[in-house]
Amino acid sequence: MKKVIILNASPRKNFNTAKLLKNAQNGAEAAGAVTEYFNLYDYNFLGCRSCFACQRKGSTTDGVCAIKDDIRPILEKCIDADALIIGTPVYFSYPTGVFRSFTERLLFANHTYMVDKEKGGLKRRLDKIIPTGIIFTMNCPEELARQINYHIILDENIKSYNHIMGYAEGLYSYDTTQFADFSKYNCDLFDENHKKAVQQTQFPIDLENAFNLGSKLAKMDV
Repeated sequence: MKKVIILNASPRKNFNTAKLLKNAQNGAEAAGAVTEYFNLYDYNFLGCRSCFACQRKGSTTDGVCAIKDDIRPILEKCIDADALIIGTPVYFSYPTGVFRSFTERLLFANHTYMVDKEKGGLKRRLDKIIPTGIIFTMNCPEELARQINYHIILDENIKSYNHIMGYAEGLYSYDTTQFADFSKYNCDLFDENHKKAVQQTQFPIDLENAFNLGSKLAKMDV
């Protein structure tokens, strides 16, 4: 039975990103996988410290960051998993700091500076493919996101996971709503009625896409 790890890199545990991730989790479970779900903001950890323990000759880290802190057991689970699904909101054009810190810790320990003389490029450390899905949520509409080059920025994260983990794809949820009750906040940038309409029409489609993503990754035979 396949193991799928779900990672929420949003500070909110029950809002847009979390809802999409839970639907992706449902999709993976419907495909027969066993899943575990983690809220990364619950853990005390930092990004890569450039100790290079994972790159030293004779290193025994085996793809898991050498730093022993709250996140290390989850990194171990990720390397042992059959698929990963990570979700993050987009803040000021980028994934959350927690997403980036986790990504540094996971990917650099599985990165190499060794040239693959047969295939070209860099050698992969992992001896298997761990299909990875990254869910991005953002408050701007798709048209604006493309105008301000969000995909150029965010796709680089997908490319990094694709190189290190062997396969990665992204899912974008646009024009999400920030507040359950707009009346409580200073905010005249967004039209509340428009946001509610998107939540009622587009977000259910995004939820379905998340379910399908979880199912697809859990079924991948790699």
